[in-house]
Amino acid sequence: MKNFAFVLLLFVFACSGDDTINDSGNCTEEARAGLNVTVKNAITGVVLGEGITVVAADGTYTETLESFESPSVFAGAWERAGNYTLTVSSEGYQTHVTEIIPVTAGVCHVNGEEVTVMLQPE
Repeated sequence: MKNFAFVLLLFVFACSGDDTINDSGNCTEEARAGLNVTVKNAITGVVLGEGITVVAADGTYTETLESFESPSVFAGAWERAGNYTLTVSSEGYQTHVTEIIPVTAGVCHVNGEEVTVMLQPE
């Protein structure tokens, strides 16, 4: 009985967090972004969206993130675990390169990382 309780506890712990399991016990089918990036003006704190380019790189893999929401959130690395560096650029701002951002895989989906990048005006 102790082994069953331990396995059940391990299963519950492994399935908590950002992973989603539907009522039938299977993983849900929606794709999850590994990276969710908000870009702000470093002086004013205003969220930037128009004219911003966000590129994620993990080794030889690169992807330009897409903006889906308002205020703008740039999303990418869909269901892809990895160690990413973001390069964020826009006319009138200094290009910003982040430290490595680890995205881990969960039981069902990646554990998405929310990142805020502050761009310094030139």
